[in-house]
Amino acid sequence: MKPRPSLTPYAMLAPTFLLLAVFSLVPFVWAFATSFYEYEVGGASRYVGFANYVEYLHDPTLAISFLNLGILTLFGLAVVVTAPLIVARLIFSLQSERARYLYRVMFLIPIVVPGVAGLMIWQGMVYNDMGFLNELLRLAGRDDLTRGWLTDPRTALWAILFIGFPFAGGINILIYYAGLAGISESVHEAAELDGARGIRKFWKVDVPLVMSQVKLLTILTVIGSVQGFEGMFILTRGGPGFRTMVPGLWMYMNAFTFQRMGYACAIGVILFLLILGMTILNMRYFRSSEELAGETG
Repeated sequence: MKPRPSLTPYAMLAPTFLLLAVFSLVPFVWAFATSFYEYEVGGASRYVGFANYVEYLHDPTLAISFLNLGILTLFGLAVVVTAPLIVARLIFSLQSERARYLYRVMFLIPIVVPGVAGLMIWQGMVYNDMGFLNELLRLAGRDDLTRGWLTDPRTALWAILFIGFPFAGGINILIYYAGLAGISESVHEAAELDGARGIRKFWKVDVPLVMSQVKLLTILTVIGSVQGFEGMFILTRGGPGFRTMVPGLWMYMNAFTFQRMGYACAIGVILFLLILGMTILNMRYFRSSEELAGETG
């Protein structure tokens, strides 16, 4: 007699799914429906079909905001697959387990600083007129190069890109470290018998076997870049002009500054479709270490 499936796991998952539906899925459906209306908070709504989408295609911020988003995303991807991976490999190569633990803790300590506080530190202590960067240039006798780094159209976006330099900290190092720790010791021994050591071993053995971690961080970085606007909102409000404007910030400003909720929802739906498409491409064409092992196994 075939045993009856237990309903207990389904019952225990139901509250979580219900909360997820209420706070995530329902707002998404509401936003999708609202994108077809001209709707201002506190006012009457009027069905306008695809007018909000058409208007956004002719929005003067469209090209510059997506260009900025592309630069931010590419720079973020370059950062996430270099500095944290190199630091994680250096920590993993230490002989003392105690030293490994100590360095992991040291690189994790900065994450206790709230993100907003970190942005304010960079704004006030690094990019300010009397901040570290300008004072360093004055000491070097290059007063002509000093400027308001966040207010100069030539440097505003670059100043935002380099917030967090040298980019070696946070949870990314731990994710790469876990991947490196999961590589079998026999793999290392076989590589060394074949003469692979140092940088060559890093490229030929370590990097291919942490592709699952690279894939995960790539997806998270793309989603974070498309959704993120807090840095620009706090530091520049998208200026000077639109030089640091991104679609997420324009969506927020339309919703809560201009009270154009329907138009903001249309931008949000477009960003959702963009994230969905890029995630599918990543899952389809970016092979993980397990898939690579399956091909070579």
